Amino acid sequence: MARILVTPRSLTQDPPRELSILTEAGHELVFSTPGKLPGEEELIELLPGCTGWLAGIEPVSPRVIAAADTLKAVSRNGTGVDNLPLADLERKGVRVLRAEGANATGVAELAVALMLAVLRGIPAADHGIKAGGWPRQRGKEMRGRVVGVVGCGAVGRQVAQIASAMGSQIIGYDPYPRDFATSGPFSWASLDELFSQSDVVSLHCPPLADGTFLIDEARVESMRPGSVIVNTARAALVDEQALRAALDGGRLHGYGTDVFAVEPPESGSLAFHPKVVATSHIGGFTEESVSRATEAAIRNLLDALAS
Repeated sequence: MARILVTPRSLTQDPPRELSILTEAGHELVFSTPGKLPGEEELIELLPGCTGWLAGIEPVSPRVIAAADTLKAVSRNGTGVDNLPLADLERKGVRVLRAEGANATGVAELAVALMLAVLRGIPAADHGIKAGGWPRQRGKEMRGRVVGVVGCGAVGRQVAQIASAMGSQIIGYDPYPRDFATSGPFSWASLDELFSQSDVVSLHCPPLADGTFLIDEARVESMRPGSVIVNTARAALVDEQALRAALDGGRLHGYGTDVFAVEPPESGSLAFHPKVVATSHIGGFTEESVSRATEAAIRNLLDALAS
């Protein structure tokens, strides 16, 4: 049967039972280095002879696709495909499949957790106690805050619903707005309105097509003093230099992020700033999300290989 390359870190570090669906169907699994994003050379070495690919967020170059001599389908265990050279895949007739919404709950819950961690200074309190101190930073509550949600797809909708249930007023932006219910006040707004009116902004959208930052110096300056930004989407959405300056100057209260331009982040980068709460790209890394996303990606791949 087919050889299938498996590269998501959540699947190579501790292969879940769902992968047995492929082996029981007679397919051979080829794994990249466990728990690490594979680089270009490793992918070029592993892909030849593979008909299917369960792919993660690793950057994929045109050189990699050129080496994929038998590839028929790439199946993501998530929704983002900005790491893939889609034009090159299309020219080779390779199908690209996404596990729509499978990890939405895990990512949404982490986004809200980051909001709370930044607003209440939880990491600093924990670190201080373990260092023998008793730090008491006055925090801010979610209730009564205005939470702006940029991108109201599967993840953004859940963030809006959770924050609304906690007593926040929700402002949403999406290029394709659709109706959904929240337990409290909700309104659609333009991006400029959302950033100028929100106390907390949570990002749930792909990078901009032209490669510019969604949040740059001008955008930060338009925000309310003491605002919070949470990013569980893509590092390319934010200008880290602009954020660092705003954090240093007190314009921003804090930044919570699960995504970085370089993973793991380099020493001295924004992740190490005292007003940044950083997590290690774990948004969809829950038992439930990994199971749902893996099964969806496998089913998508099997359907593609059978057609």
